[in-house]
Amino acid sequence: MKFTEEHEWLALDGDVVTVGITAYAVEQLGDIVFVELPEKGTEFAAGDEAGVVESVKAASDVYAPVSGTIAEVNEAISENPNVVNDDPLGEGWFFKIRMNDPGEYESFMDEEEYNSLIQ
Repeated sequence: MKFTEEHEWLALDGDVVTVGITAYAVEQLGDIVFVELPEKGTEFAAGDEAGVVESVKAASDVYAPVSGTIAEVNEAISENPNVVNDDPLGEGWFFKIRMNDPGEYESFMDEEEYNSLIQ
């Protein structure tokens, strides 16, 4: 698992990256009440806004961490955003993106580096 400075986590499976927000992001946002996901088949460049997460405190953008095409979205969190509150690193994933450049994945922080960032 890798992490971004925007408090997203990434898990690699072949050339597909699953993307979600970290437990730290959930803690900072408070109870998540709404999630807007990208549409399957949409292409993004790394860093593009791909979705929105809203909590009782604030709204925050969710970014495409890598360039590619949305392969799958987690409709369950659209219907029940509380899943993100309960399991942000598991069932609360947001979308899966098929990477254009698999090398992009390696540029992200590992867990130790991310933990240093949030200390």
